Amino acid sequence: MKTFVVAAAIAALAVPAVAQEFDGQLKARQGQFRILAINLGILGDMAKGETEYDAEAAQASADSIHAVSMINQGPLWPEGSSEADLDGTRAKVEIWENFDDFASKWSDLSAPATNLQEVAATGQEALGPALGQLGNACSACHDEYRASAN
Repeated sequence: MKTFVVAAAIAALAVPAVAQEFDGQLKARQGQFRILAINLGILGDMAKGETEYDAEAAQASADSIHAVSMINQGPLWPEGSSEADLDGTRAKVEIWENFDDFASKWSDLSAPATNLQEVAATGQEALGPALGQLGNACSACHDEYRASAN
């Protein structure tokens, strides 16, 4: 019994240590998704006519999306930082079971992000199709590797 109590105490102390170990990576990867969401919201509202189209603002948002799509993801996804390991993440364990596919799906974001960047300042009518392509790339990854929100 004494051994069990000691083992339980060690395990309880290890959980916060793991969470702290990956705190920076978790914040960084969630931060990049917030940047994407904010800028996609701006462009989506323009595409739907809910806000007035502004070429300069559209270009700035597209540039931000493109910049995020170019971030090296490897350091942000250390093994042991899934939803099964940490609170506050929706990253499924399948990411690490098939990391090459996950990384490939992130790379697939680059082409539609580049296209969006190229057309954002050309007019409102170009936003919808470009956002659709980008959304397809996002969904391809989210469908397999992001857990549902509770």
